[in-house]
Amino acid sequence: MDAGRIGDDGEVVVEEVSVVAVMEDSSSGGDHGDPVSEIVAVIESVAQLSDYRRTQRKECFNLVRRLKLLIPLLEEIRDTEAPLPDNCGRFLSCLKKVVLLARKLLKTCNDGSKIFLALDGESTMIKFHSVYEKLNQVLLEVPFDELTISDEVTEQVDFLCKQLKRAKRRTDTQDIELAVDLMVAFSKTDKRNADSAIIERLAKKLELQTVEDLKTEAIALSNHMREKGGHNSETMQQMIDLLNKFKNLLGLEETDILREPMVPKLLTKSTSLIVPHEFLCPITLEIMVDPVIIASGQTYEKESIQKWFDAGHRTCPKTRQTLGHLSLAPNYALKNLIWQWCEKNNFKLPEKEVPSCSRCDSEQNEEASYLVEELSSSQLERQRKAVKQIRVLARENPENRVLIANAGGIPPLVQLLSYPDSGIQENAVTALLNLSIDENNKKLISNEGAIPAIVEILQSGNTEARENSAAALFSLSMLDENKVTIGLSNGIPPLVDLLQNGTIRGKRDALTALFNLSLNSANKGRAIDAGIVQPLLQLLKDRNLGMIDEALSVFLLLASHPEGRHVIGQLSFIETLVDFIREGTPKNKECAASVLLELGSNNSSFILAALQFGAYEHLVEIRNSGTNRAQRKANALIQLIRKSEQI
Repeated sequence: MDAGRIGDDGEVVVEEVSVVAVMEDSSSGGDHGDPVSEIVAVIESVAQLSDYRRTQRKECFNLVRRLKLLIPLLEEIRDTEAPLPDNCGRFLSCLKKVVLLARKLLKTCNDGSKIFLALDGESTMIKFHSVYEKLNQVLLEVPFDELTISDEVTEQVDFLCKQLKRAKRRTDTQDIELAVDLMVAFSKTDKRNADSAIIERLAKKLELQTVEDLKTEAIALSNHMREKGGHNSETMQQMIDLLNKFKNLLGLEETDILREPMVPKLLTKSTSLIVPHEFLCPITLEIMVDPVIIASGQTYEKESIQKWFDAGHRTCPKTRQTLGHLSLAPNYALKNLIWQWCEKNNFKLPEKEVPSCSRCDSEQNEEASYLVEELSSSQLERQRKAVKQIRVLARENPENRVLIANAGGIPPLVQLLSYPDSGIQENAVTALLNLSIDENNKKLISNEGAIPAIVEILQSGNTEARENSAAALFSLSMLDENKVTIGLSNGIPPLVDLLQNGTIRGKRDALTALFNLSLNSANKGRAIDAGIVQPLLQLLKDRNLGMIDEALSVFLLLASHPEGRHVIGQLSFIETLVDFIREGTPKNKECAASVLLELGSNNSSFILAALQFGAYEHLVEIRNSGTNRAQRKANALIQLIRKSEQI
């Protein structure tokens, strides 16, 4: 849930070399050669980088922009006719080391594993903040009095220092949806860990949707693991497993890059980088001439899938599901798209003739339009059949979600939420859940007034409808305005009830929704008033449910609210936290320490209570051997304890 608390095990250790130490190690005479030209060359080289990983892209461009602001200062120093004073040489030497450190970080974000950098989000952000702090301290040592620096450049440096201070204090809003999806995909107990919609969404967010993307990621991940000495940690295996799940989306063969560090053979079979990946057969990775659809809804080259079936397989190579039949249906819509693309790009299809597809206007469009019309049929059975088919269609791929929305499918689906038929309600809310995976559809669904109706199904629908309603509210709540709407629509009490009384899946869906909603301050109060604390405590007691870290993450949000601290303080909650700090998993310890720090930072009595339960020695142990984030939290708690002892 909290992007920073996922995947810290095995992460690269932050370089904690202080600027003071750098300065003490520098010679007063500066570096050999021309340090100004060397620094400018480094800045110009990083300005050429552009393929930053999505999770760090914004911060990378910010850092490059700030480094480029140094060039006018460096140029004026280089143009100084008088000999440079000794302390200027010392300043340039320190600046060069910080700029080189920045280049190293930027190259990691440009060339590194996308999966690792997504998991390592908080630690990587700390590295950026460390660079900002070092750069700010170095710039405070610019000997303006001894150099002929113009007022304009002096003001620019002063402005840059202010920017660096603000950047060091800022905590960027995390991509909660990405964090939750990573947690689900990495979970061993969550049945959704192989959910195609979640894996598909992760692949899109991490920009790992093509054969070439996966080829590059395999190399980057392999390089990362070699740098770690081939250490076969749990986190590294999880990263490999996630990479393999992305491969499955394209029908590629799974590999173990710990044992096979080279690029998997199948990945090298990509026909051409200019060919859209959806035109490639998942089996052969060659452009399709005769695409056909099988029972799972996936499309393959007719010849290759027929060979698969002839070999005795009755499963879909991509989804691995057992097929109800082995019939092949021509995919005329895709065939027409391939033909048009080939004609436009002067690309010759291999061997077979390109058939004429002039009669094809896109059968998928027609199917979506037909089903949307059927939603308004006067015959109940036709409505029931249409909404069920749309539910399945919206689950299959992103294109279908756009087609259904463009065909006007969202308004009638929202209307069907209030239909007095449990089956139609269930399929309608699930169809909207699947459609809401598309970012644009989230707004369309909420604008149609769907949220109150979804809340009503959450309150009174059947088991599956309630669970899918909770998941739909989570998806819609990715938009901040929807967090407010859900809270005002009384959506939190039924979520708390599902958390208390639902199935394991229902509890998990409710928990993720409540976490996201509780990012809104008013919703924290609503969740507390709805009695969220007791079911959360129950999740902490029942370790077999596998939701301890998620529950502690919600407690962390509640602990930032005055009423939340009051309610938590009425319970033997501190002892429970200390128990996890003492004997929990590394992630349990990290989460529990985070909650205790939030509580203790606002009320020292929580710190004193933790000491009575023997927290100190375990915090010292975590500071020395916990995950990176746990070490930081434990160290901050120890500082709080020392302050409380001085009062």
